[in-house]
Amino acid sequence: MLIVEFLLNLAGATVLLLFAVRMVRTGIERAFGSVFRRVMTGTRMLAQAALLGAGLAAIMQSSLAVAMLVSGFVGAATLSFELGLPALLGADLGSALVVQFLSLEIIWLVPLLLLTGGLLFLKSDRLLLRQMGRVLLGIALILIALDLIRSTVTPIRESPFLPEIIFILERDFVTAFILGALLTFLMHSSVAAVLIFVALATVGALPLMVGISLMLGANLGASLLPVWMTRAMSPKARQVPVMNSLIRGGAALIMLVVLHYLPLLRLLPDVGPGQMIILAHILFNALLLLAVPFSALFGKWAEFLLPEPNAADVGLPAHYRSVLDRSVLDSPAPDSPVTDSPVLALTCIQREIQRMLLIVEEMILPFMDLLGQFDRERVQKIIRTDHHINKALNDIRLYAGDLAPLMTRASDRRQLRHMMEYAISIEAAGDIVSKNLLPLAAQRDKDTIRFSPEGLAELQSMHDRILSNLALASNLLIADDVAIARRLVEEKNAFSRK
Repeated sequence: MLIVEFLLNLAGATVLLLFAVRMVRTGIERAFGSVFRRVMTGTRMLAQAALLGAGLAAIMQSSLAVAMLVSGFVGAATLSFELGLPALLGADLGSALVVQFLSLEIIWLVPLLLLTGGLLFLKSDRLLLRQMGRVLLGIALILIALDLIRSTVTPIRESPFLPEIIFILERDFVTAFILGALLTFLMHSSVAAVLIFVALATVGALPLMVGISLMLGANLGASLLPVWMTRAMSPKARQVPVMNSLIRGGAALIMLVVLHYLPLLRLLPDVGPGQMIILAHILFNALLLLAVPFSALFGKWAEFLLPEPNAADVGLPAHYRSVLDRSVLDSPAPDSPVTDSPVLALTCIQREIQRMLLIVEEMILPFMDLLGQFDRERVQKIIRTDHHINKALNDIRLYAGDLAPLMTRASDRRQLRHMMEYAISIEAAGDIVSKNLLPLAAQRDKDTIRFSPEGLAELQSMHDRILSNLALASNLLIADDVAIARRLVEEKNAFSRK
């Protein structure tokens, strides 16, 4: 019974820790996501990209979030591989620094964080303040979860089975390494995983070398997460996380062998096993920045490993090809009174609308760059892109016309009507870009009009907000969540009042 109670307490504290880390990341993304997008795509130097990646990961408490951001930018050609890889290596260091901050003995701050965060989140009408309240609540919950883990693990130090497990892990450091990688991959958070290892080592439940092996394994697991999360993206978008995984994962394996055969840990100050694991974690990720000057070389290797398909082979990028499957509109068999055609067809339409959203985002993204430096060839490419939006809407209309006679439920017909309205709105957004905004950019270039710093900042803010709302609309299409819908309406109303 004691073992069951211990496992339940440890599992509960771990889930609370994961939830809290995600809560902080969500609050930061909602409050400053559009700013991060602009800052990231505006970087031009390797060192600046690495520092920016470290800063974003420290603020968002997740290198995975930065990896997804960078992969999307590289895939959309708004950020080069040479800058994307340093940003990701910097993000790895930033997440390691977060571990240092969260491991400090600041449990006394929890009541103040809960009070301040709760009041901001529950009472404030401003979106920014509400998200800051969410962040403070998340930090408080992280501290509570770590304290729960420490208090849960402390009594088992004297248990008879723990020394046997530790003995196995001490003798087989590869198993400990793999275990650390597996736990991190399953938890989807290197910050949470390393914090747990540090908490166990701090109370004496984990020897230093076992903790180091688990920590290095966590670095391997963290490097594999972006590879897994971007598996459906284009080869170009996947190049950065794959190369980062090879660098970080390979270095972790090499460091595992080196530390077990060379007494390098003696060079670290004797500050206790938990703090030594953190220092080793930070130093390891800092050493990875030595790869930054060679990002161009790694870019060539990445192109060799994940070459982009030739246009002659596939014709168009994946998100430019229709996903409407007409085979699901086939009539059901005579002996089958029920058909799944409406459900499957509605899903196809939903995926097609999601594809339209990706193309519209691709059209909107470079607009601010065109205001600063007009490129006629790029403008013509965007205008040609709008033809794909128009064709997608026409295909959906024809598809919906063939689907309507198969529908027997009022709920399906209502959903189809809403999807058609959604698709029409997206097509209208594409027209606004190609027929209104791009001509304005061309006229500005022709008349050599220059914006004041204040005016340009206001336009940039509006551009960021539009992209953020477009992402919300995409999330709503997938999740069909009332809270997301309510937030989208609030954002649209706030934008209209500007």
